[in-house]
Amino acid sequence: MLKICVLATSSSGNCVFMGTDRTRVLIDAGLSRLETFKRLAAIGEDPEKLDAIFITHEHTDHTCGLGPLGRKLRKPVYLTHRTAPLIDWCGAAPPIECFQAGTRISIGDLDIQSFTIPHDAVDPVGFTVESQGLKAGWAMDLGYLPESVKYHLRGCQVAVLESNHDLDMLKVGPYPWSVKQRVMGRKGHLSNDLVGEFILNDLDASLHTLVLGHLSEHNNHPEIVRLVAGMALNRRGAATRLVVAEPRKQSEVFLF
Repeated sequence: MLKICVLATSSSGNCVFMGTDRTRVLIDAGLSRLETFKRLAAIGEDPEKLDAIFITHEHTDHTCGLGPLGRKLRKPVYLTHRTAPLIDWCGAAPPIECFQAGTRISIGDLDIQSFTIPHDAVDPVGFTVESQGLKAGWAMDLGYLPESVKYHLRGCQVAVLESNHDLDMLKVGPYPWSVKQRVMGRKGHLSNDLVGEFILNDLDASLHTLVLGHLSEHNNHPEIVRLVAGMALNRRGAATRLVVAEPRKQSEVFLF
């Protein structure tokens, strides 16, 4: 059984739990140590039983809790060679395992595949996690969906994908124009429309559950995400279940 819970996904913090009865990992550490422990306890998971933490990139909404979490647990932290020097550990660093983007890493009964994503970080990656024929994907903070990312998401039973902003809301929203350009750029964040195009043209038939997250609190709304993605799923004729992970809220637990 593969157990997944999105502990947080927004510009305020990103963290997801994925594990089996034997092996448990976190991807990203964008919550405080106390909040991470609290949310793990809410799904019946003991933080001390985590086997590793994987980091996608250096931005603080993915790493702000990493130092305290790593020092408390003393579990290995996996991140790319280029990302590692950019982390502010705020003290002694936990055990660090550096890898090259594209590397496949085995921990217990989990096979974790990294892949490059287009974002304005130094060496950003996404991950898929496989165990006993089950596969889950995590792709956050990417300006568009290149064929390489689509390739890695194929065969997933569950995928957590960014649906960051509504273009019209972003254009009239409170951000400075330079920030709006960054968000809309090819190394920025996925819009609802781009996610809808992905669903319509590239959604894998094996995908049981699509979780959309990293919603902007200023430039998006959960109901808009549901509407755009739901319309695309209907046009595609897909039986995929759609879940919208709302900002500052922990998701349900997904079991496969």
